Amino acid sequence: MCAINTIYNYNTRDLIDIEELRATRDHMHSRGPDGFGEWLSGDGRLGFGHRRLSIIDLSERAAQPMHSVDGRYTIVFNGEIYNYQLLRRDLLRDGMSFQSESDTEVLLGLYAKYGEAMLALLRGMFAFAIWDGESKHLFAARDPYGIKPLYYADDGASLRLASQVKGLLAGGAVPASVNARAICSFLLLGSVPEPETVYTSIRALPAGHWMRVHAGGVDGPVRYASVAEAFGAGNELFERNMSYEQSLQHIREALRDSVAHHMIADVPVGAFLSAGIDSGTLVALARDAGVQDLRTVTLAFEEFRGRHDDEAPLAEEVARHYATDHRTRMLTRDEFSSDLEHILDVMDQPSIDGINTYYVSKAASENGLKVALSGLGGDELFAGYNTFVDVPAWVNRFSFAGGMPWLGRGFQSVYSKLFVGRTTRSPKIAGVLKYGWNYPGAWYLRRGLFMPWEVQELLGKDFVREAFDEDGFFSMLHSAMTPDPGTPYGRVAALESSLYMRNQLLRDSDWAGMAHSIEIRVPLVDYELLRRLAPLMNALALTHRKRLLASSPTRPIPANLLERAKTGFQVPIRFWLEQDERIDAWKSHPALVRPGINWERRWAYVLVKRLMAG
Repeated sequence: MCAINTIYNYNTRDLIDIEELRATRDHMHSRGPDGFGEWLSGDGRLGFGHRRLSIIDLSERAAQPMHSVDGRYTIVFNGEIYNYQLLRRDLLRDGMSFQSESDTEVLLGLYAKYGEAMLALLRGMFAFAIWDGESKHLFAARDPYGIKPLYYADDGASLRLASQVKGLLAGGAVPASVNARAICSFLLLGSVPEPETVYTSIRALPAGHWMRVHAGGVDGPVRYASVAEAFGAGNELFERNMSYEQSLQHIREALRDSVAHHMIADVPVGAFLSAGIDSGTLVALARDAGVQDLRTVTLAFEEFRGRHDDEAPLAEEVARHYATDHRTRMLTRDEFSSDLEHILDVMDQPSIDGINTYYVSKAASENGLKVALSGLGGDELFAGYNTFVDVPAWVNRFSFAGGMPWLGRGFQSVYSKLFVGRTTRSPKIAGVLKYGWNYPGAWYLRRGLFMPWEVQELLGKDFVREAFDEDGFFSMLHSAMTPDPGTPYGRVAALESSLYMRNQLLRDSDWAGMAHSIEIRVPLVDYELLRRLAPLMNALALTHRKRLLASSPTRPIPANLLERAKTGFQVPIRFWLEQDERIDAWKSHPALVRPGINWERRWAYVLVKRLMAG
């Protein structure tokens, strides 16, 4: 796990600014505290920067930027390739030689042999850039789920790449003008949907895409993998003659295989442990994979002591059940208050979540870990969210409104005038006829933060009218389930995975984990696992849901994990934030002091005001 950055003056003969390259690289120090490197091409028009967090092959031979044995290719790489040992053996049989035991060098060999077709062979989380010194092409790619980030700024003469948005800004050459469209989207969703970022000059290389840069310009981004397509292919491949017991065995084998792959490292691998099914199952599967000295960490809060929200007692029970080396980390309001400005600084883009991951990562680092497993992804794959039930039901209920857009607009107008601000009922009710008749719209009603007319109230009609395109916004949501997965489960799973999980949960895991130099691995967010399980999930997930996951370990998880109502990791941030005078901008807006307004909405508004103030 690392930080990478690149400057390529592809359409100018100017030399790159080495100080800019270093400033971007070193802004990302916490992503790679174990070492750093840089490299310039012979003509000085391209430069690579790298910060290293040593996980696989801890020797200097694995340092980056790394060159191929013949010197033709150079790479900077962020992530892990979990099947690199198998791929390496194949390349050795073909006569290729290696100077290290790293997965980074395997990527160089694969690119030399297959070019962009190599991407179909990779199992892991990755963002990398490879320079071909012979053809003078820069190739960059990102993993199918978008676990690892890669951002770029292209002004028509130079292309800059980096693992962080703020890293690109730190170089000093990328304008920091705020992207008004992204601001609106953030208030609508609670996260900024890629490929947008909160700055107009910076974009994300989309998940499952590659791009190539050369003297003639930029090719791409080009899609090579799609979560929605994987769910659709799974629907077509379903073996209808497979019994339920055979299906369970197939699921068990696929999950165990994924966890075993995610344990590959030359440093200890720990786990975040909550009182939920996902993390408990992963700990059990790690035991099945033969891990004997697994370290686990849990957060606890004085405010939750003795309440249902307190995950510590049940997490400790799970730890005893599987004999892990467990630590419970208490978080206090004073510590949170002291850390708040640092949290806002390392939060690469605004998010209404992630602070919980920041602190459990801090706990893991204090416990001597560099790598920790997270149960993220279990809800998206095993239909753990209520959206899997609610969204198809709403689409069926409100389908009649699809052909009558005037009806949705009229109901929204009347409801807003009669009820919004005068009742504690959700303002989303006003949009049920306007949006609830199709999957992206119904998902947005269920998952969204503010409605478009509420954003107008917060930011002003003129600002939103100029910045926000409602048709474009819903087209972006629809693209998350394109091509159509073909089933209610597949459509919701694609929306959850490609929008909520990718733009919020995975992004939060990246910035919050990297703030403490912790590599967060997500065995349930694995494209190979998705391809193996999608055929069965389409048939079984909506009926059996998370029990399919819980049944996979050899030694069953404690029964009370299955019986416990879902809460997820929680931080009493709503209580702390609402009483913090440094972030009380929401108190000045009438729409945010109304009864029934939740803390996520207030927090989002605070983040927007801070961003727009610079």
